[in-house]
Amino acid sequence: FKNLAGFSLQGSVPCWQYAFSDVLLEKKIWMDYGFNTTYVSYTCISGGGPLTLSASALVNNRVYHNTGEVHFPTHVQPVANGLIITTDGLGSQPLHLLLEDGEFNIVSEQYNNFLLKREVDRGLNATDSHVHAANFSKTINPGETFIFLASSEDAPVINTSSLNDRVARDNQLIQNWKNLQPAAFVESGDWIHQLVLAADQFIVKRSTDNQENGKTIIAGYHWFGDWGRDTMISLPGLTLCTGRHEEAKPVVETFAEYISQGMLPNRFPDSLSQPEYNTIDATLWYFEAIRLYFSYTNDTDLLNNLFPKLEDIINWHINGTRYGIRVDPADHLLRGGEPGVQLTWMDARVGNTVITPRTGKPIEVNALWYNALVTMQQFSTALQKDGSKYAAMAELTARGFQRFWNSGKGYCFDVLDGPDGDESLLRPNQIFAVSLPNCPLPADMQKAIVDVCYQELYTSHGLRSLAPFEAGYAGTYSGDSAHRDSVYHQGTVWSWLLGPFISAHLKVYKDPARALGFLDPVRDHLLAAGLGTISEIYDGDAPYRPEGCIAQAWSVGQILYAWNEIMSYMKTVQQ
Repeated sequence: FKNLAGFSLQGSVPCWQYAFSDVLLEKKIWMDYGFNTTYVSYTCISGGGPLTLSASALVNNRVYHNTGEVHFPTHVQPVANGLIITTDGLGSQPLHLLLEDGEFNIVSEQYNNFLLKREVDRGLNATDSHVHAANFSKTINPGETFIFLASSEDAPVINTSSLNDRVARDNQLIQNWKNLQPAAFVESGDWIHQLVLAADQFIVKRSTDNQENGKTIIAGYHWFGDWGRDTMISLPGLTLCTGRHEEAKPVVETFAEYISQGMLPNRFPDSLSQPEYNTIDATLWYFEAIRLYFSYTNDTDLLNNLFPKLEDIINWHINGTRYGIRVDPADHLLRGGEPGVQLTWMDARVGNTVITPRTGKPIEVNALWYNALVTMQQFSTALQKDGSKYAAMAELTARGFQRFWNSGKGYCFDVLDGPDGDESLLRPNQIFAVSLPNCPLPADMQKAIVDVCYQELYTSHGLRSLAPFEAGYAGTYSGDSAHRDSVYHQGTVWSWLLGPFISAHLKVYKDPARALGFLDPVRDHLLAAGLGTISEIYDGDAPYRPEGCIAQAWSVGQILYAWNEIMSYMKTVQQ
């Protein structure tokens, strides 16, 4: 680090430059697309003669949640062009470390008590240990490159064109996005290119019994796997808005295989245990993801295949499924919740204490339920089926939805019919009653919702999860896991909510220039935390420090979707 002369993000490839004596050394790191393989290259850009590089490989086998579960490598053995590292009896993949025409010597010794500064800040286990597996060295001349490979694939080989392949893929992803844009708008979205590349990082393979090449979406890095809710919220922006329709389809199909009792999984555990179904809204977001996919592709074959499953989902919600999720025949609104569970996206808990249970009839859940019913009527029409029953149910739900209006405060209740009555806390969840394409509220109420969200919840990076004037508001997200979880939805800013806010604002005010202005701080943020991507959350108080995951799928997906929606609106107005 003392010799660090510069850093840049070149597409999806980070690049360091080091200067010492008369030498300029460049280091790059990238992954081989479709494989669990990482490359590190060192290039002597300039120098007066040969340069000998020495590198030590420190190896770990840690669960990324930092639970203290660490399994140290126990065997380091030579193979052609490198070495292989294995761990006894844990089912872990062997790790290959290979280099091109270099020298290495095996060390295999343990180093203890590395300090992890960020874990200190987060109140977690803050020391680590590594196995010093080997030392590597190679002499290169100016203009030459030393390539190093780390892989958990079965039989990896060094692909000397891998970096060119990565650059070509980056260029193709950007071109796919450009092909969707009106020519007049392409240049105005230069910074969006980086988000198009960021989107690629979340879309991964998940094989199923019926789909060897199934797809899913990682919710965030570094601590999340694939979650049903996050996947469906981020899917349109990550795939449809980037010209990757062919990858949206296997994601939708993959999750269809796991529908149970009318519910999508909340998440797939990291281990091989069964999916968890403790969610009330992930399934409803599934309808919106399919609606958008169909609007882009007109794929009637997929819609026809999924339609019976969607009908079954509706029936389960009418008749009742897990956790008390069921339509109330009195007002035709969807309710759910049981003691000790959290079903909405505000799902934080500390030990056995649920921080935001929101038991009853949450507003965004019922906005999604209404939207799903209207969508089913539209799907029925597209497939030449009778959708009148869905239209009738939507009408009844729209009437019941008027109960959410809190005339005393001039905006909506957050939850109706909870254990303690109606919850009037000002939270951002009512924005979905406006942002979703099918809205059950009249125009004056929609405008009032947008206005109060802007006045009390809006920040430059997203919406606060609770208004500052409410009791329990917390403007700083910090401390140990118990404290952080306790304030996760008590004022913390969520960047993904900026997308629905922009959609709602554009619908109400019809001002694309103003809507586009809401995205300016996001462009600046691409250089502020996880470079080239968007953080999960921010402090509710200025200066809105980024926290949580440095890269979040629904943050990136919703911004891509919002930008695309603004461009589509401008195109329509110009025509």
